[in-house]
Amino acid sequence: MRGAHPRLLPFLVAANPINYGRPCKLSCVEAFASALIITGFRELAERVLTVYFKWGHGFLSLNSDLLEAYSRCVDGCEVVRVQQRWLEEAHRERQSQRESEH
Repeated sequence: MRGAHPRLLPFLVAANPINYGRPCKLSCVEAFASALIITGFRELAERVLTVYFKWGHGFLSLNSDLLEAYSRCVDGCEVVRVQQRWLEEAHRERQSQRESEH
């Protein structure tokens, strides 16, 4: 979205029917719910996702570890560090899987 003050959410994976499994391609409600969870309003986010969207539980399940980690951060810099660690670990796991296949 364009705006005078752009915002960026950390790495998360979409669970909506259009972009399922795609990183960083969240629907508006996924982005809104993520922001709510990260800022401490988990119950409200769960209500918004699960009452109005049948795939809402999937989004929460798919991103549960990351959302929990992000919500424990005290500032944006820490969120970026958590995101970077998670992405690096995911990369190492993919490399390890590829090596074990050959």
